[in-house]
Amino acid sequence: ANGYYYSRWIKCMWSSHDLSDAVFIDNYIFNKDVHIQFNSTVGEYVGYTEHGVYNARNWNSDPNILQQERAELERVCKHNAEIRQSTVTDKS
Repeated sequence: ANGYYYSRWIKCMWSSHDLSDAVFIDNYIFNKDVHIQFNSTVGEYVGYTEHGVYNARNWNSDPNILQQERAELERVCKHNAEIRQSTVTDKS
């Protein structure tokens, strides 16, 4: 268990049936602390450590990276939410 721990957690959150409040969150985690986060509500990366701030600044200056990350709300969250919701409503 010695060494470094790096992970990436992607979350989709929503509470309405029409998914108008859906949010995509992409966390970059180093040693169990979020050091960079993309939140679709904010629309860009936010750094929480010195290294995270540095990378967030670089990633935010690249329109291709931001465009790809912003598209994940539709591609991942809303697409999968519609499938899950239809599965639940079909059973009721």
